[in-house]
Amino acid sequence: MAEINHGFFIELHDKKVHVEKREIPMPPVGADDILVKVSGTSINPVDIKRSAAGATQVMGFDTVGRVVRSGANVTGFAAGDKVFFAGEGQRQGGFADYQAVNSAIVAKTPRGFESTFLASLPLTGLTAWELLFEKMAFTAAPGAHQGQVLLVINGAGGVGSILTQLAHWSGFTVVATASPKNFDWLTANGVDHALDYHHDLQQAYAALGLPAPIGIAILYQPVPYAPVASALVAPFGHVGTIVEPSGPLSVAPLKNKSASLDFEYMSAKTDHHHDMASQGEILRQLGSLLASGAIRPTATRTFPELTTATLTEALETIQAGHTVGKLTFHVGQA
Repeated sequence: MAEINHGFFIELHDKKVHVEKREIPMPPVGADDILVKVSGTSINPVDIKRSAAGATQVMGFDTVGRVVRSGANVTGFAAGDKVFFAGEGQRQGGFADYQAVNSAIVAKTPRGFESTFLASLPLTGLTAWELLFEKMAFTAAPGAHQGQVLLVINGAGGVGSILTQLAHWSGFTVVATASPKNFDWLTANGVDHALDYHHDLQQAYAALGLPAPIGIAILYQPVPYAPVASALVAPFGHVGTIVEPSGPLSVAPLKNKSASLDFEYMSAKTDHHHDMASQGEILRQLGSLLASGAIRPTATRTFPELTTATLTEALETIQAGHTVGKLTFHVGQA
């Protein structure tokens, strides 16, 4: 029987969400690609951002599924393997029945986890890992940063929920901001000191009596936080962000501290065909950490089916802001 593919298309007009399900062609499978039958996916703010900007492709940058077939150059994957990946920004995403993806950015999943839990990990896990261990150049090893402090602004969001776990695993004393109602979530994800984001950050941090943070991850609009981050960060430290600034950043004080400003964009490697295989390797390491219990999935709500109604609800939830963890979807059997 011929495979039939369906995809979900998102339109945003004056912030009103419209989702439509359509039959679409099976994606072409290149020599370096694998074709995957999707079983789990998740939603991210980038789905809204790209749709609002007029992008017309199927979104979805977290995929879990089983390999259907492989291109001629592919090694290491066989039909039936369960895999996960974040995908490529210029190709059809995971809000579909089937997805083709370059095998370099794919990893086999650890055993014993539901697809919907695994779907919480690829985009945010890659983003957090690349920011911490590549852009900010910290050491990806257990306990490597004992005695050092990492400050995370917006610790309860999708990226924050996994970044704090990775920071805890690598030995940092982790300080993170959030709403007080989410402090238990922060603690469960490795945060040692939770700060109310409504309060003055510089004063709240000073009250902890900790050394200056060697790293500050701004996982929110960086413009209002750049001055306080520049004031707080330790000499030769790093201030990193994953959000495009809405205006000029006030970071001149970093110069006299020899501190760095680091930007992280998960799709940069696939957009520019730069070191793509490193993303497959990062996912393998994240899978190992998950299997060992060093980190945990960050799904806080799972929709039993990907439909126009559930995708619309999830998009509207993300649009409203203050989402904790990740929203995931069951798509098929795997």
